[in-house]
Amino acid sequence: MSQTEPETPPSLYAAREPIFPRRVSGKFRNLKWWLMAFTLGIYYLTPWLRWDRGPALPDQAVLVDLGNRRFFFFMIEIWPHEFYFIAGLLVMAGLGLFLFTSALGRVWCGYACPQTVWTDLFILVERWIEGDRNARLRLHRQKKLDFRKARLRLTKWVAWFLIALSTGGAWVFYFTDAPTLLVDLVTMSAHPIAYSTILVLTLTTFIFGGFAREQICIYACPWPRIQAAMLDEDSLVVGYRSWRGEPRGKHRKSAEAENLGDCIDCMACVNVCPMGIDIRDGQQLECITCALCIDACDEMMDKVGKPRGLIDYMALTDEAAERAGNAPKSVWKHVFRPRTILYTTLWSLVGVALVVALFLRTEIDLTVAPVRNPTFVTLSDGTIRNTYDVRLRNKHGEERPFKISVKGDPSLYVMLEGTPYASVTVPADSMKLQRVYVMAPKGSAPAESERVDLRIWVEDNSNGDRAYKDTVFHGRNN
Repeated sequence: MSQTEPETPPSLYAAREPIFPRRVSGKFRNLKWWLMAFTLGIYYLTPWLRWDRGPALPDQAVLVDLGNRRFFFFMIEIWPHEFYFIAGLLVMAGLGLFLFTSALGRVWCGYACPQTVWTDLFILVERWIEGDRNARLRLHRQKKLDFRKARLRLTKWVAWFLIALSTGGAWVFYFTDAPTLLVDLVTMSAHPIAYSTILVLTLTTFIFGGFAREQICIYACPWPRIQAAMLDEDSLVVGYRSWRGEPRGKHRKSAEAENLGDCIDCMACVNVCPMGIDIRDGQQLECITCALCIDACDEMMDKVGKPRGLIDYMALTDEAAERAGNAPKSVWKHVFRPRTILYTTLWSLVGVALVVALFLRTEIDLTVAPVRNPTFVTLSDGTIRNTYDVRLRNKHGEERPFKISVKGDPSLYVMLEGTPYASVTVPADSMKLQRVYVMAPKGSAPAESERVDLRIWVEDNSNGDRAYKDTVFHGRNN
């Protein structure tokens, strides 16, 4: 009796097939080229811009000075206690993402996302070296590793690595003076953190832009799943007019061709897609709304003498109207609707609030921290003394004398540690920690009370600017 071999179960996992997008030209492709040049230019060139702030401050236009806990953006300087400006910008970025997604789908992903921008750059280099889609496919499917394939692959990887290295290098220039750091990096005298940061960013850029590509957008990025909550039936997304294109088929001079739709099933929209999807199957999670399929389809429609727009930006609300032969709503009616107006209003309010706060902030500031161990001290003559650690911030480009006073009960007076005077000099663009004693003579109301409210004032003796903080004075309760 013979026994048959058990059948091998089919694999549940398929190996990833690399995507080789075909070159395409058109208005959306040109827009992506311009945006790629613009965003990469900002990223690579910004650390080298100079901005004169005076002798005591760095002259780099955009600088995240972690050592001094400061952020410089041209004429704006953000201190650690002003992190609400950064939080406000993050809120504006989130609202802006909601706004653009609700109006135009994943337009951020398709045009300005760093993953998309660097992937486009890597694909451009790959096309220059290995050729267009068909040539790259043949090279990929070639099993034998001959000299030509090894040379092309090595050249491509070296070019990718140089782009990735410049990307990681540009990032660290935002955190210290760029020309100085460049010299230190070349002479191997930079801090190890700089080299490790460049190495990590170089490797991630090389892998994400060269090999992972669409997998980052599909699996690593959470936005494809979040965007469903941002879209509605009026959102403009890239779509296929199936009522016009179906049934699809090759157009030939025959009786059957008269019954076909406008789609000639040329696969041009699929071949140019960097995500490797077929937009004719409807909206999909993988679609980043890059609109390259629109350019490819319009090009084919021109060749076969059909009207453009078989694949286009459209909204679900227009489907019934177009199927009935009516004109769709205008783009502006899709863009300006209650949801987008609400996002725009919130975005504008946050922006206005940040601008107002920026112009209302003073050039001097202070924080007051009462010393509570002990809460107060009774001196030999019966005077009650409270101690406060006052942090004085001078945001000017030169040192300033600050006078410290107290307002509350008229019997209270101030003494400063380390100086017999009521003023102290704070260096330019820096913070000074000053210990301040507030005294209440024996028999005065504050000395005999458990708690008295008071206000500590700081005045710039140079120009009269003032700032204050409220605190409390503790005495003894008889």
